[in-house]
Amino acid sequence: MSKLTHFDKSGRAKMVDVSKKAETVREAIVRGSVFMNPKTFKQIMSGKIAKGDVFAVAKVAGIMAAKRTPEIIPMCHPLNLSHVEINFYPFEKESRVDIEATVKIKARTGVEMEGFAAVAAAGLTLYDMCKAIDRGMVISDIHLVKKTGGKSETYTAKRKAQSA
Repeated sequence: MSKLTHFDKSGRAKMVDVSKKAETVREAIVRGSVFMNPKTFKQIMSGKIAKGDVFAVAKVAGIMAAKRTPEIIPMCHPLNLSHVEINFYPFEKESRVDIEATVKIKARTGVEMEGFAAVAAAGLTLYDMCKAIDRGMVISDIHLVKKTGGKSETYTAKRKAQSA
């Protein structure tokens, strides 16, 4: 079991000192799903949501969240991200939209939390834009798919996710 690095010797939370780490290209891919009723799914796909283009607005929200992650996750380092990409994968049969965020940087620390923030914010935005017609939507299964770079090199999720 790895030692947790976000606590000092007294057990108090701290920001990890990454100054001695090597800068490497780091990338994280995070996915999550939004489940909804079939009517909502059809309205999203046909562009008939009253608040506007759901995917365009959710994409911007996801990118903004990735860039502002240190403002909401206390021990995250402020990072100058080099790339954030948000993609949506609709599955009509399940009335589900999967959200995937890819975040990249050349730095001393990873970008997993920025990927998580991006997927969560995109999912929350999708919910917000459609809640008038479907308050029963479920945002779920937000998980790290892959991480590269840094000392630990590549991590690929072993679990079978329902995502694209």
